[in-house]
Amino acid sequence: MNYQETLDYLYSALPMFHRIGAAAFKKDLSNTQKLCAHLNHPENQFKSIHVAGTNGKGSSSHMLASIFQAAGYKTGLYTSPHLKDFTERARINGKPMSEDAVIQFVEENFEFLDELRPSFFEMSVAMAFWYFAQEQVDIAIIEVGMGGRLDSTNVISPEVSLITSIGYDHMQFLGDTLAAIAGEKAGIIKPMTTVVISQTQSETVEVFQAKAESENAPISFADKHWKVIQRTEKEGVATFQIEGAGKIDTYDLDLLGVYQRINLLGVLGVVSEIQKLGWHVEQEAVKKGLREVISSTGLKGRWQKLGDQPLMICDTGHNESGIRLILEQIQTYSFDQLWMVLGFVRDKDLDSVLSLLPKSANYVFCQADIPRAFPCEELKSLAESFGLKGKAIQDVNAAMAEAKRKASENDLIFIGGSTFVVAEIENL
Repeated sequence: MNYQETLDYLYSALPMFHRIGAAAFKKDLSNTQKLCAHLNHPENQFKSIHVAGTNGKGSSSHMLASIFQAAGYKTGLYTSPHLKDFTERARINGKPMSEDAVIQFVEENFEFLDELRPSFFEMSVAMAFWYFAQEQVDIAIIEVGMGGRLDSTNVISPEVSLITSIGYDHMQFLGDTLAAIAGEKAGIIKPMTTVVISQTQSETVEVFQAKAESENAPISFADKHWKVIQRTEKEGVATFQIEGAGKIDTYDLDLLGVYQRINLLGVLGVVSEIQKLGWHVEQEAVKKGLREVISSTGLKGRWQKLGDQPLMICDTGHNESGIRLILEQIQTYSFDQLWMVLGFVRDKDLDSVLSLLPKSANYVFCQADIPRAFPCEELKSLAESFGLKGKAIQDVNAAMAEAKRKASENDLIFIGGSTFVVAEIENL
C-alpha cells in the first residue's frame, strides 16, 4: 500500500473516537498492552515525560519538547488529534514522522492489527512508541489523549508526570465533578515518580495528594513555587516575569493566550524536577525553547493569528473552561465588533458553553466534516435560545469567508469551538 492507501485502511478499519465518539472508546489498556508486547515493548526503550490535563496539555507538551530540543536532546513528541496530517502525531525534533515509517509499521504488523482490531488511537500510540524506539530518541514528551488512568499512553514509566488544569470535558467517560475528572487524570501518577500539578484547584488538591501518597510519589504544585507577576504581549510574543526560588526571571513565549500563564508554571516545574534527575537543561535552553515553541515543534491552532484588518484569530479551546479563557483573552483586544465562527462536536456540554458567549457578538455557526460534528442548523437554533444571533453555514472556510466579507477592518473575527473546526481552516 502507498501512504494514502495505508491511511484509508487505518481510517476505515479502526474505530476512531474523534470521528464517531463513544463507540470507539475502550475502557481498559489490554489492546495497548497486547500491541506493545507484539512490538517488543518499545515504550520501555526510551525516557519520557507524561502530560495529562483538561486544558493546556498540548501547549505544555510542545513547550517541553522545544526546551529539550534547545538543550540538545533528540526529542520525541506524541500529541493528538492531528490537525492536518496523521504524521503530526509523532514528531522528532519538530519533524513529523515520515510517511514511509507509517507504511512500514502497518505493513510489518498488518496481520496482527487486522486480528486485534485496536482503536485508531490505540494503534497510533503504539506506532509512535515504535517510531521513537526505532529512532532512539533521548526523551519523548507523551500527551494523554483523554483522561489518564485508562488512556492508551498510560503504559509508560516516565521520568516526571505533569497534570495541567482540570475542567469539565468528556464527562460521560470521566465523571461529572472536577474531583472525579481529576481522579482519572491522577491515574498517570506512577510509583516513586514525581508529579507536577500546574494549577492548585480546591476541588482537585486532595485527589492528587491522595493518589501521590498511595504511590509514594513526590508531588509539587507549580503555582506554589512560582507565580506570574507580570505578563505583556507585543508583536507575537508574550513576556512573563516569573517570581520563584527567591528571584525574578523573564521568559519570552511565542504562544499567545492568557491561559499560557498556567501552563508555563507547570512546565517550569517539570524542568526543575528533571534537572534534579541529572538532565542537563540549562536556563539558556529553557529561555530559547520557550521563545521558539512554534518554529521548533510546529504547533498550530493556539491563539494563532490568521490575518489583519479585520484581525482573525483561531484557537482549539473547546470546553467550558477553555472558552472562558478565550473570552478573557478577547477582552484584552480593542475592536469595534466581535464575530465568532463556531462549531462544536456532539458530546460537549453546549449549554454551559453557550451561556458564556457574548450576546453582542455576531455569529456564524459551522460544522467540521466529521460524523461527530454538531449540525450547524441545530447549533444556530440552540444558540438563539441563549440570545445569540447569527447564521448557519456548514463549511468552515465558507463560514469564515462570510464573516470576513461582512466585518469591518477594525473588527475581530474568532474561529473555534472545536479542534476539528480549526483543523479545516485552509492555509493554517
